[in-house]
Amino acid sequence: MCADTPDTTVDYKSTLNLPRTDFPMRAGLPKREPEWLARWAEIGVYDTLRGKEGRTPFTLHDGPPYANGHLHIGHALNKVLKDMVVRSQQMMGRDARYIPGWDCHGLPIEWKIEEQYRAKGLNKDDVPVNDFRAECRKFAAGWVDIQREEFKRLGVTGNWADPYLTMNFHAEAVIAAEFQKFLMNGALYQGSKPVMWSPVEKTALAEAEVEYHDKESHTVWVKFAVLDPVAGDGSALDNRDLVGASVVIWTTTPWTMPSNKGIVYGKDIAYGLYEVTGVPEQSWMTVGDRYLLADGLAATAFQKARLEGTMWTRVRDVDPSVITQVAHPLAGTEGSNGEWDQPRDFRAAPFVTDDEGTGFVHCAPSHGMEEFELYRDLGMLEQVITYNVTEDGTFRADLPFFGGKAIFRDKPKNKSWEGDANTAVIDKLVEVGGLFARGKIKHSYPHSWRSKAPVIFRNTPQWFAAIDRPVGDGLDTYGKTIRERALTSIDELVTWTPQRGRNRLHAMIAQRPDWVLSRQRAWGVPLVCFTKKGALPTDPDFLLRDEGVNARVRDAFEAEGADAWYVDGAKERFLGNDYNADDWDQVFDILDVWFDSGSTHAFVLRDRADGSEDGLADLYLEGTDQHRGWFHSSMLQSCGTQGRAPYRGVLTHGFTLDEKGMKMSKSVGNTVAPETVIKEYGADILRLWVAQSDYTNDLRIGPEILKGTADSYRRLRNTMRFMLGSLADVTEGDRVARADMPELEQWVLHRMAELDSLVRKGYAAYDFQGVFRAIFDFATLDLSAFYFDIRKDALYCDGDTPRRRAARTVLELLFDRLTTWLAPILCFTMEEVWLERHPGPVSSVHLQDFPETPDEWLDPALASKWSTVRRVRRVVTGALEVKRTEKVIGASLEAAPVVHVTAEEAATLKTLSFDDLCITSGIEITTDPAPAEAFRIEDIADVGVVFERADGDKCQRCWKILPDVGTHSHPGVCARCDAALGK
Repeated sequence: MCADTPDTTVDYKSTLNLPRTDFPMRAGLPKREPEWLARWAEIGVYDTLRGKEGRTPFTLHDGPPYANGHLHIGHALNKVLKDMVVRSQQMMGRDARYIPGWDCHGLPIEWKIEEQYRAKGLNKDDVPVNDFRAECRKFAAGWVDIQREEFKRLGVTGNWADPYLTMNFHAEAVIAAEFQKFLMNGALYQGSKPVMWSPVEKTALAEAEVEYHDKESHTVWVKFAVLDPVAGDGSALDNRDLVGASVVIWTTTPWTMPSNKGIVYGKDIAYGLYEVTGVPEQSWMTVGDRYLLADGLAATAFQKARLEGTMWTRVRDVDPSVITQVAHPLAGTEGSNGEWDQPRDFRAAPFVTDDEGTGFVHCAPSHGMEEFELYRDLGMLEQVITYNVTEDGTFRADLPFFGGKAIFRDKPKNKSWEGDANTAVIDKLVEVGGLFARGKIKHSYPHSWRSKAPVIFRNTPQWFAAIDRPVGDGLDTYGKTIRERALTSIDELVTWTPQRGRNRLHAMIAQRPDWVLSRQRAWGVPLVCFTKKGALPTDPDFLLRDEGVNARVRDAFEAEGADAWYVDGAKERFLGNDYNADDWDQVFDILDVWFDSGSTHAFVLRDRADGSEDGLADLYLEGTDQHRGWFHSSMLQSCGTQGRAPYRGVLTHGFTLDEKGMKMSKSVGNTVAPETVIKEYGADILRLWVAQSDYTNDLRIGPEILKGTADSYRRLRNTMRFMLGSLADVTEGDRVARADMPELEQWVLHRMAELDSLVRKGYAAYDFQGVFRAIFDFATLDLSAFYFDIRKDALYCDGDTPRRRAARTVLELLFDRLTTWLAPILCFTMEEVWLERHPGPVSSVHLQDFPETPDEWLDPALASKWSTVRRVRRVVTGALEVKRTEKVIGASLEAAPVVHVTAEEAATLKTLSFDDLCITSGIEITTDPAPAEAFRIEDIADVGVVFERADGDKCQRCWKILPDVGTHSHPGVCARCDAALGK
């Protein structure tokens, strides 16, 4: 290996071909990256790429983030992944388009404006609706501008000058038009069923708007007295012993008791009649009380009531089917005004289990989907639906005992949202003797992901899209109903990355109910429809279906936006002269914001010139939560309007966690803000963290992980710096053909060809971790630790030799490939590296494609030979490292080891300058048996190395120790260096 400055009276340093480059070792990314951003904007990289003709389009459709706050690390992960997809597809020859977008409607933004109003003492309901909507629009626009700059700072390329916004007039017109398709094809209907309802936000919520947190809830065991059991067959006690007995139910929602309409049991569950034989002090029971309980749950129930095992006995088996009615515990209560006097229904139901509780389930069909569906299928909804809970989660004012009581507070107190409804109900049950036992339970409970408040199930009139009703639009290739089309699309039309994403979405869509489209809010696209006054939702003329009316609405929205729906006289304007406005009601609910984003394929992919030719996306890419969010709603919406999925591929990534694998939380203080990482390390380090991570699972990030990422970056940067320094003065005349190269260079070309295939396949499969790992290992192990280490001697010390020219030819080929292969990941650094060799006012690595790699570079036979060479070399370097550690030698050039190998290996090694490959001054290859003291490596038992010192003097130019040093015209040098120095 060459010395930088030999300690000699003759200074040969100036004669060495030492690397020359201005490329800095320290990246300074936080300062320099904005310069590259400005340069890309100045030369118009994204627009220039659109001018490349004859390329197959690739469209990644952006899932729109909400325009309401600074970016978090999850945003960064998502956008960097998208950017790596777009850049890699472009460099593989596609026309990769990326139109960033924002979701601008919906509760997150409306909630922020309401917070501002409350701080000023204003009430939203006192403000004209279009004034309020204007505030929401202004708020969203401000955050779009902020987030746009934050996304660009990450190095994300795209059409930032013309993004899509769901609040743009054209977008609102198309969203309305897509809704009108549901109106016209019969999928739209108005129904009343329990939906997840946020009392704090006073609106229905979709499953995607809900998250689950632990919550402590009241739990009660309540008595329902048996009424008039069916007479028995004359044996035993007949069923007269059931008169006066009570069926016991268990619930974690005492507030639903005023809405109870029935009790259900399981047909396959064993039940018994139990009698109390003793009671503890201050008990709600008396000796002789009789209760019906599931046999498997009776002991636990009595334990909850504080009865010991000796205080109760099982009387007999009970067939619950002999009971037809039970009494509500509040029946006949003074002051109840007969609210609960009607007997309660009692029947079997398939959803009852004996896993917990009592084996009996209390039914409040207005607040539970399973109970609702049970009584719907029985045709009994009119008899069992109640409207006891108002939109703010309080009981209706005239409900006896409980009027005005709140299920939850409008803001938490001591971290609890609990209102006074549950305790009021429990206290009343205690008062009337209706309570068997009470307690508390901590369980997973749904909360609004925006307000963080718990939600309830509440029966309200809502608008739905029927997913099992034939659509009737003639687009039946993949099914007649929305559900059929979606399930077929999932299995036949979409590629899933990772594959398990298919299973999640398939299961969700296979089991989901009809889509709740309506929200009782103000900021969004309204459900542009009219209902006939006096008509029932089941009447055929309930909904106005008129293309002329629809067209007037669309035209108005295109020109004025959705605000046109709320202008005075809007109903008369849209109905025109065709209908009497007094005969129709205008619907003012707004669309589920997921319908907005689910419609983006129509006004982005279909309508924009830079959308896609067939209106479909090649890829949707979001987090795993979007199986119940954007992937889901887009699938349903598109299947309802164009008969199939709007995407050909779906990629899902995990969530971000801290270094310990814990969920990030501001209160815990373990969050990692993208801005903080960028200020300390630069965006390329954040991008490299993404590339090094397995995005198909949850990803960890934190200070120590980022330090490791930065270390990998430095190693890679040093590799690029070495190549730049070694190519400083290379010219066209230095290049040589593969056939004229030494085997080592031909082997590097072979490895490049292998890697080229791997990189292309990896990027095509979105395997960024696999791509980076392959490139990084190649750069650090094959190049830095092997090829560069060997060829430094020739690069620094050779004259104008074929070997040096071949090495520099390979370095050029390596440079162009490594910079382009890594450009999708390290977009800033590779631009810096590229411009060192390819300067120019409009030069950019991001205008390049991956270089084509000739097939003839692949040489499996050569690769096999060099596998043997590297295998033997590993034993030699291991032996020398031992001597270096023992301070026997200071450098490998002081050695001339004897290497004992097989005859086959010897034949291979003797065709090469194996001493140069081992960076020794000499080497002896022998097939003699290795002596006992020879150095060996356990997994390479057939190779032994005996250390010997090199003979001769040290060349003062290249530091090799050779016998001929000092015998040439230039003092103190070897023959090779004497030739390099010339005459």
